[in-house]
Order: sequence, then structure tokens, then C-alpha cells
Amino acid sequence: MKNILTVILFCVGSMVAAQTAIVGKWKTIDDESGKPRSVVEIYENGGKYYGKIVKLFREPGEDPDPICDECEDHRKGQKVIGMEIISDMKYDKGDEEWHKGEILDPENGNIYDCKLWIEDGNLKVRGYLLFFYRTQTWLPFSEG
Repeated sequence: MKNILTVILFCVGSMVAAQTAIVGKWKTIDDESGKPRSVVEIYENGGKYYGKIVKLFREPGEDPDPICDECEDHRKGQKVIGMEIISDMKYDKGDEEWHKGEILDPENGNIYDCKLWIEDGNLKVRGYLLFFYRTQTWLPFSEG
């Protein structure tokens, strides 16, 4: 009986750990330059997952606190730092991924369907429109 209880607790703990694996801060990397661009904090709210920009890595001459001029929805004119760019992601334990949400690219204002998954300790972020997609690798971020 004690062994069965241990197995059940392990399985439940593993499922909870998988569902929350994306919660935390992730460093985004520019596709062209390979340099860090931002830090996105992913959090859970009401069984769905969201992500907001909490830090920008800016080059000399770039606005350190830009607004989203290109956004065409409720985020138009909002500051990029603090902006929610990932919304309504749902965890699918069968596929071990988060999907059915959206991601905003604040540089061009485009909104894409989104899928997230963990691979080799990194976060894979795929934005897609129909059959066209782009996948980025975001790295775990810790200050210090």
C-alpha cells in the first residue's frame, strides 16, 4: 500500500511539474544578430498561461522604454516593458505543450497563433499563420 501511494504521489507531482515548466523568466534571442532582446516572464492565471515583457536589452541609440507604435489592437501606444505578448495558452498533457493561444511581435505589431514546449531545458516558441511558422529558442533567465 505504501508503494502504491508513493507511485501515485510521484505521478501527480510529475504532472504538476510538467504543467508549470514554462512558468518563470525567459531570455529571447534576436534571430538575425543572435543577441538577447528581452526577458519575458511567463505566469499562470486561471489555468491559462500568459507572458509579459519585463526587461529589454537595448543597443546604444535605441529607445530604452519604447511604445508599441505598430500594434493595432488595445496595445497600440502602450509601453513594451510590462506588455502582455503571450495570451491564453492552454497545457495539453498528451502533447506536453501549451497551445491555442496567441503571441504578439511588438516590433511589427503582428499577432500569431502560438505553441510552446520545453526542449533540452529551453523554451521553444512557435508563432504561426496557417502553414507558415517561425520557431525561436528562449533561454532560462536568472538575474545575477
